[in-house]
Amino acid sequence: MSLTASRTELGADLALEMYRRMTLIRLFEEQANELYRSAKMPGLTHLYIGEEAIAVGVCSALRREDWITSTHRGHGHCLAKGAEVGRMFAELLGKEAGYCRGKGGSMHIADHENGNLGANAIVGGSTGIATGAAFSAKRRGTDQVAVCFFGEGALGQGLLYEVMNIASLWTLPVIYVCENNQYNEYTHYLEATAGEILARPRAFGIEAREVDGQDVRAVYGQTAELVERARGGGGPAFLLCNTYRYHGHHVGDVDRAYYRTKEEEDLWRSERDPLALHGTWLEEQRLATPETLKNTELEARAEIGAGLAFALEAPFPDPSEVTEDVYA
Repeated sequence: MSLTASRTELGADLALEMYRRMTLIRLFEEQANELYRSAKMPGLTHLYIGEEAIAVGVCSALRREDWITSTHRGHGHCLAKGAEVGRMFAELLGKEAGYCRGKGGSMHIADHENGNLGANAIVGGSTGIATGAAFSAKRRGTDQVAVCFFGEGALGQGLLYEVMNIASLWTLPVIYVCENNQYNEYTHYLEATAGEILARPRAFGIEAREVDGQDVRAVYGQTAELVERARGGGGPAFLLCNTYRYHGHHVGDVDRAYYRTKEEEDLWRSERDPLALHGTWLEEQRLATPETLKNTELEARAEIGAGLAFALEAPFPDPSEVTEDVYA
């Protein structure tokens, strides 16, 4: 299946659902930022705003029983894989109703029922988990696929190369999704990453591709091909998604002038916004009208509002549970 064919075969229902899901992620992250600013959320969080097309494009090509592992910038991955807004907010606020009973927080959400094996605050830390899950699938003879999301900063972590080596040797059904948002925290990736990124997975004999991470249809098309390949025994793949985070490295990183320009930020927001690009395409294809898109946003806002209200009213864990789930 070619990328062109993948785009052409994208049905109206899925195309509209992609827009809805990206909108939901955008609004969730905006509300998470507001929770931090109003001192209602403990700790920091790392916003996914600007990168929504990657999570939605990738997860739209997966089944519920397929696995994902995530990174510290993982709210979008969780929601794209089917997580509930209310339980997500509850986890951010440390409430009992959260996915990890309030003990994981922003950077450690897991949703096993939807195949989300968890986010990880260690850079590149989830690459081993995804590779192990893929080994499990092959050992048990299922056709499940594991997808690992990580930022380009993980290209400096040795674990990534160890697991890519094993995945290639054992022909494991795992896809490594590198979200290159241009900055390793506060340093442009070109100042920290030598050579061509795709040369790294190719050195292990891994199928490696590059895609516009702001184009949800392109991400979906490439992922669908790689997932089908992995299910059929074709082995691991590496998908480099070029994208941009609109906000800082974390919610406390508000003064970014010392490492990137306002002109650069404005350019990505005005010309490369994934929601605007997909919304325009939907209108051009006569799959949606401006009113349809507006109603989609209003429905997403209502879902965010209801989820937030649920989380704010939910109780905190009982103090007696403080030593539960502690294994070290």
